[in-house]
Amino acid sequence: MEQNLPIVDRFISYLGDERHFSPYTGRCYGLDLRQFIDHIATEAGLEISMNAEKAALESRKADAKGATVTARMLACDVEVIRSFLARLAEQSYSTATMARKIATLRSFHKWMERAGITQTNPMTLIRSPKQPKRLPKAITVDQIERLLAAPDANDLLGARDRAILEALYSTGMRVSEVVGLNRGDLNESGECVQIRGKGKRERLSPLGGHAMTAMKHYLSLLVSQKSSLPSGPTAPLFINKNGTRLSTRSVRRKVAKYLLQVGLDPDISPHTIRHSFATHMLDNGADLRSVQELLGHQSLSSTQVYTHLTSGRMREAYDKAHPRAEAG
Repeated sequence: MEQNLPIVDRFISYLGDERHFSPYTGRCYGLDLRQFIDHIATEAGLEISMNAEKAALESRKADAKGATVTARMLACDVEVIRSFLARLAEQSYSTATMARKIATLRSFHKWMERAGITQTNPMTLIRSPKQPKRLPKAITVDQIERLLAAPDANDLLGARDRAILEALYSTGMRVSEVVGLNRGDLNESGECVQIRGKGKRERLSPLGGHAMTAMKHYLSLLVSQKSSLPSGPTAPLFINKNGTRLSTRSVRRKVAKYLLQVGLDPDISPHTIRHSFATHMLDNGADLRSVQELLGHQSLSSTQVYTHLTSGRMREAYDKAHPRAEAG
């Protein structure tokens, strides 16, 4: 199906307007729901085609079919949900993908119930599949040091890249957060930065000395070489060669380039720098609550996953250092 039903459009608008989900997340929810709509239509023996040509020729027929599918969606029970999940399982979807689609349906049905569109929620009887716990990957302090030193900070773009890498490791920011920074978000006197995270939640994060030095150097080159660009508080902090805001894709490409340059795996993602920040902070005695706030996690459980990494290292250090760690 190439077009949402009106009720799905309302739900996606709710995600953006009230839950402050990103457009990308909204699109993902929309794709999951369109797949569910297609399943309902197939089960009802309806083939809905909403492409431009057929919609122009058969708008009444399409509207009628859409109304039928909407009615079936509103009236769907747990058996309809289970038949949809069974079809996904037949198509060999991964456990993680199945869990995401179930989460989408759960959010959608909860929204409909709260909005008074439906009276019952069939998703209360559906359990999410158990997923194996995947520990976040982190790289060592030495590897981080090599990566941060890779850009040549003598020119503007190299200085920008050094500042980005330093900011990522100094604060644990997500890539989307670092490219979203504006000039006014950087507080040079306070040596901190204002970060806008998921759900438009804001947090203030300190910048380490190395990161602050890299930022100041980049800005000095930026002002001297790009003096004609807007420099107000809402101007983008990190720009591309055309003077516009840098994209997340560009940052990922830059990180891969520097990883390769220093002999590290280029498949290491920028998010690994975030994982490394959290792991190294906990390794060196930071408390879990502080790391939670620095990462911008809503729930402490999201941060606790890093304790699995640090406790393993703690055990290794204990076994090596304690004279009675091993039985004689």
